[in-house]
Amino acid sequence: MNENELQLILEGGEGYKIEFKEALTNIDKELVAFANSSGGRIFLGITDDKKITGVRITNRLKSQIQDIANNCQPPVKISFEELRDILVIRVRVGEDKPYKCASGFYTRVGPNSQKLNRDEIIEFFKAEGKIRFDELVNLKFDYDTQFDAKKLDRFLRLAGISKVLDTPAILVNLGVAEKQDGKIIFNNTGILFFTRNLQDLYYHTAVTCALYKGTEKVEVLDRRDFNEDLISNIEGAMNFLKQYIPVKYEMTGEPRRREVPEVPYDALREAVINAVAHRDYFEKGANVMVEMFDDRIELTNFGGLVKGLKPEDFGKKSVLRNPNIANLLHRAGYIEKMGTGITKMRRLIAEAGLPPIEFEFGTFFTAIFRRPTRIEPTVFDESGGVFGGVFGGVNEKVAGRLGKVIKALCGGQLNISQLTVMTGIPKRTLERDIALLKDKGFTEFEGAPKTGRYVLTEKGKKMIEELKA
Repeated sequence: MNENELQLILEGGEGYKIEFKEALTNIDKELVAFANSSGGRIFLGITDDKKITGVRITNRLKSQIQDIANNCQPPVKISFEELRDILVIRVRVGEDKPYKCASGFYTRVGPNSQKLNRDEIIEFFKAEGKIRFDELVNLKFDYDTQFDAKKLDRFLRLAGISKVLDTPAILVNLGVAEKQDGKIIFNNTGILFFTRNLQDLYYHTAVTCALYKGTEKVEVLDRRDFNEDLISNIEGAMNFLKQYIPVKYEMTGEPRRREVPEVPYDALREAVINAVAHRDYFEKGANVMVEMFDDRIELTNFGGLVKGLKPEDFGKKSVLRNPNIANLLHRAGYIEKMGTGITKMRRLIAEAGLPPIEFEFGTFFTAIFRRPTRIEPTVFDESGGVFGGVFGGVNEKVAGRLGKVIKALCGGQLNISQLTVMTGIPKRTLERDIALLKDKGFTEFEGAPKTGRYVLTEKGKKMIEELKA
């Protein structure tokens, strides 16, 4: 290790394979946690807030740590490395799991060492020997042609990590690659984050987004498949949701009004991230699904609750199916703290005054967000018969199109692209129809030219109420 590598580690902070300790207190639990997980390094002489305090490195100190490792059951294999007054303790992944120290059994969950209770220990025994998809090495990945340096640069920016080392060293330190016979070999985590085009290697890692007409899977209005890399997949899914979720504007006293989506974006974002981070990637017959209906939004991923996590513990305890994936998402700021996402989602939905999120467990895991109640479509006659007299001066065909626009806007504010998909009216024709509705005082445009949306005016809302009556 050199100074540049140390700087990289300090900027990245504690993680799934990195622990900072100021003193030897409770170091035995960190040793067994790493041994029970995927191995890691303990930096003795660095505080939790990344301050270098240093330690006096002596043979006696090393002997003391070695004794602690030997007293674990079974003994934990370690080695030492020194840099200035920092002692780096390398902990090898255990070959005889589970490992126990005086205070019990521990495993690594994100940047923390978590103690296992009785039931979790039993499940650990049952699951021992299980191969994790995100840790598997993929020899088919060609570093020279398939690695995307721009995606690594994006990740380093998100994680606040300086590029002080060469690229192979950074990848090794991130735990996504290793050197074998002078070659850079990627594991699946590295491929999922940093491959040039994920679709070339794995077709089942996509996030599929769909917008349906009505409340059943019958008529698809729009569909997108995102399979470039995990971060791009998450952002693609969120952009799709934002495109079709109606918003309203609230006055804040500031020059800019606050945009309030029908379903909180942050809650949906947590659900998308959870689906991507916790799906079972061994199953190649199912994608992560993000599906929008008139009355709900459903997010589904293959792989129910992780083995060892009971339904009553859901949202309270964190068990990671893909710890390496979760670690990189945590470092990039996509996961704030392990185990808090479900609580955050529930809080945001409650604050928005929406029904509680429904979670379904089984072979698949599904989160269902209920949308606000909409005006019943039965008050509309899209043939134009009802609206002919309302709009005046237009033929029945035009009146029918105007009725479709009004019907769509009953659900909330929409931009021109959303209206095009939801009404099926060509964009140029729709722009003329919108202009006509604005001229008659039924609709208006709110917000900035590029990001604003069309809304019903008070006149438009009153007209709908009269039709309902």
